Amino acid sequence: MRALTKIAVLAAATTLTACVTPNAGNDGMYALPIGDAPVTSNPTAYSPALDCLSYHARNSGIAAPRIAVGRIIDYTGSVSEEGGRRITQGASLMAMSAFSKAGARLVERFDTSVTEMELRYANNRLIGQEGDENVRRIYAGQMPGSDYYFVGGITELNYNIRSSGIDIQAGHVDARDGVGSLGGRLYVMNIALDFRLIDTRTLEVVDVISYQKQIIGREIRAGVFSFFDSTMVDISGGERALEPVQLAVRAGVERAVVEVMSRFYNVSNTNACEAAIAAQGDPMGPQTAEGVPQSAATAAATAAAATAAQRDDIDAWNIRRDDNMAGIRGRS
Repeated sequence: MRALTKIAVLAAATTLTACVTPNAGNDGMYALPIGDAPVTSNPTAYSPALDCLSYHARNSGIAAPRIAVGRIIDYTGSVSEEGGRRITQGASLMAMSAFSKAGARLVERFDTSVTEMELRYANNRLIGQEGDENVRRIYAGQMPGSDYYFVGGITELNYNIRSSGIDIQAGHVDARDGVGSLGGRLYVMNIALDFRLIDTRTLEVVDVISYQKQIIGREIRAGVFSFFDSTMVDISGGERALEPVQLAVRAGVERAVVEVMSRFYNVSNTNACEAAIAAQGDPMGPQTAEGVPQSAATAAATAAAATAAQRDDIDAWNIRRDDNMAGIRGRS
């Protein structure tokens, strides 16, 4: 038995070391990379709603506004143990993709380094062009301006809002008869995002959006330990899964863009794209009489009406204003 075990270990070691050699092959590589998954699209639950808004605007002849995306920064300051940021630094790029899906006309304001250099070279008559004129000319008003710009940041990253788990171990009092174990855990965290939509000409903040999204993770494990004659067997296995945090950021960005563009496309009084949002189980806003979530714009209009009614209430800001705050996250 011992001889067979040694032979198996040597065979496994030989197989592993055969995959990597210290000498490069004729192709110039020490080893071939593993994995053959193809490149795929990267949608979220709100991508169908963005596509629907774009289709609705084209069919209705609605002119899309010119949108510029500014900096959307990670304000959580969370750093991983390896030294990198836990939250993506590319939320601005996610917003650009989302506005493009919704049919907005994007103007570049995030990275203008190449344009500025081209303008500087053209102003010094260093850039040529084909045709009758041998140098590129700069014309007044050749660049379209933006109507609005979109900025914001990731403002919350809360770990382990709630977790639960169970561990079971059972077996005979004599360990030689075998022992089994089973365990599992669930834990929840969340992120929050805050955005502003600003009129480029007046710098008036015309819309403010704040969303949060919860993220779930799970862990399952099982094991068996026993003796068979003079042989010991210890087998264990398990699985861990965490909902992608960066994909949750993208989903929050796309949800905000759905709300922004639905207002620009005037869908608040129609059922346009309502089904696309409801089909993904979006719980935002009040429920309709049939229990189906309203569209983002309809929900926003209802919330605005409720806010106006509260402002008209002369007793809205007295000392008892906190009596009904049970809806705040973390309160029961």
